[in-house]
This record gives sequence, structure tokens and C-alpha cells, in this order.
Amino acid sequence: MQRKRPKGLLAMGWAAVEAAAKGRTEHAPTSADYPEDVVRRTSFMSGGGHGWRISALETPRAIPAPWKIVVITGAPSWAEYWAETLAELPQDREMIVVDRPGYAASEPLHPVTDIRVQAEALAPVLKPAPGQKVLLVGQSYGAAIASIMAEQNPGKVAGLVLLSGFFGEAGPTARWLLDLGGKALKMIPRDLRHAVIEVTGQKPQLRHAKRALARLNIPVHMIHGDKDDFAPVEVAERLAAETVTRRPIRVVRTEGANHFLNDGPAEILIAAIEGCIPEKSSGGWTFRWPKLPALWPLKLGKAAPVQLG
Repeated sequence: MQRKRPKGLLAMGWAAVEAAAKGRTEHAPTSADYPEDVVRRTSFMSGGGHGWRISALETPRAIPAPWKIVVITGAPSWAEYWAETLAELPQDREMIVVDRPGYAASEPLHPVTDIRVQAEALAPVLKPAPGQKVLLVGQSYGAAIASIMAEQNPGKVAGLVLLSGFFGEAGPTARWLLDLGGKALKMIPRDLRHAVIEVTGQKPQLRHAKRALARLNIPVHMIHGDKDDFAPVEVAERLAAETVTRRPIRVVRTEGANHFLNDGPAEILIAAIEGCIPEKSSGGWTFRWPKLPALWPLKLGKAAPVQLG
């Protein structure tokens, strides 16, 4: 029987401490939950000549799927919390979720605070199979990085999704966690420490992400919960309104959802991502997000993981 991954502030914090104490890079190892032909650990060498090995989770496919969904996670960057979504993905899609540089099993051991360097290092994950298209998903802190990746790799990304994007302004719960983490920086586990360092230094760098968004000529989708207490939806919507782009940013405000959309039912998140892939017949998009109050059991502080950005 599949085990549930730790959720809630205390449970996630304890999982990080326990993993660090036991020398594990995964808090709830996916190898114990899924067979290798469903979800497997993989790795690739970073771009930009940095020489880092980047760890990731992927969905193996005997034949490349028409669309490859690449997920750049937030802070802390833990691909394992996407395992349920990976396992439920239909066979005509494939997905790879990265542990960003400085997290989990990815190198280096120190934090990589420059979002441009992160984008450069993660670029090799965008390589498609022949005839395959890439949908790039940037989650939370990863949204700004994904924006730069899309702009730096023209022709390789067919669409960009900013999922619960964090853009420099923290909500009340995130501010509390950042304050607490800053005071205990030398005592908390490495991944949590790196998250605090990254998030507190992001705002001055956002000009690079905004410039990248303005230059993109691909569909850009912004999906954000209206109950997000970590990265306020108003900040994301303001970014979409103020950034002069070559194509309008499509904004989807998800009723009743908080910051952690990948912790809800996997089929709901998959449907949301699928709604960002154009239909063959019309070339347009369809998006049907079920009413969340009935389907989304998460309550902030009770079932939300510790993710700072």
C-alpha cells in the first residue's frame, strides 16, 4: 500500500530533520512507493559548464510521448512531492521533475542563489525527443527560473506554466517561516537553510524573470490558488498585468486552493496542466478546474508542506 508523504508544517519539518540525521536525500523515498516502470529516479549533467549532477524523478515511457512536461520545483526543491502526480500521469504524457541545484540529491552542496545560474544549469532537461513538444512548469520559486529557461532556450519550449508563482513578496505564513528560519539558520537542515537563503534574496533578481517574460513568444499560463498564504495571488496577477508581453498571460485563479496545488488530488492538477496544452483540432486551450471546496481537502497549517517559495 502506498504511504502518504508527510504533510503539515510540523510533519514536513520533522521529515527534513529526520532525513538529514539519517543521511537520506529523500524524505519519503519514492522507491518504497512505486515500481521503476512507473516512477524512477534519474539524473543529468548540468548546463553552463558547472559540472553538477542534477537529480530528478521521471515517468519512463517505451515510446516518447507527444508532450514532455518539465517541472522546476520551488524552495525547498523536492521532486518526491510530485511522485503521486507522476504516477497518475496518462501514458500519452511524460513528466520529469527536478531537484534543483543545491537540494536533495542534486549538486552542489552549497546554495545556488542566482536564478540565472539555476536556469542555465537546468537547461539540459528541456531536450525533447524527436517530434516531441515541451511544456515547462515553474512551481513557486521555480516560476521565475522557468521563465528565464524558456527565454534562454528558444524553440525548445512550446508553453510555459507559472504554478503558484512566487515573485518576491511573501504572504503571512511564508514571512513567519522565513523569520523563524533566519533566526535558526545554522541549526536547520541544509535544504531548509538553502530555501531561506534563496527566497530572501530573490526580489532584486526578478528583473531578469520579467525581462524574459516580456521577450517570450509562446503561450504563458498562470495558475494560482486564491487562498495562497505563501505567495499571494494578487502579486502574481499584478505581475501579469504590468508585464508587457508579446502574448497576453492567461491567468487562472483557482477557487479554494492554497499554495500547494501538487498536494491535492493528482487528477485535478493533471487536468489543470492538460488545460495548458493546445488541442490539435482548434489550436486553442480548454481549462476545466473542478470546484475545489468539495475536492480539495487541504487546510493551510494542517495539510500544507513546508515550502518557502
